[in-house]
Amino acid sequence: MKRIRVISVCGSGTVTSSMIAGKVKDILAENGFRADTITTNPGGVGEILASGKWDLIVHTSPLRGKYDIPVINAVGFLTGMDEEGFIEELLKTAKGLEL
Repeated sequence: MKRIRVISVCGSGTVTSSMIAGKVKDILAENGFRADTITTNPGGVGEILASGKWDLIVHTSPLRGKYDIPVINAVGFLTGMDEEGFIEELLKTAKGLEL
């Protein structure tokens, strides 16, 4: 199983990001990945990136910068309005990473 490290971001860095992180972990596990996740608010992304190697960012709040790893907007996943689109993009991105 390939390991993928995911940063999950929401406005406060707690409830929504934790919910998204759990769902992302489950989807990735069903598709052959072991996901390690961490949650934060937009202001904490830079510090987390500086602390180690991360593969992907999923977010429901606007981010404050540009990053050298893939970033996926998870608002549709949260609202259910484009859940399938998010899952498709997540899996496509995960499969394209050099892990």
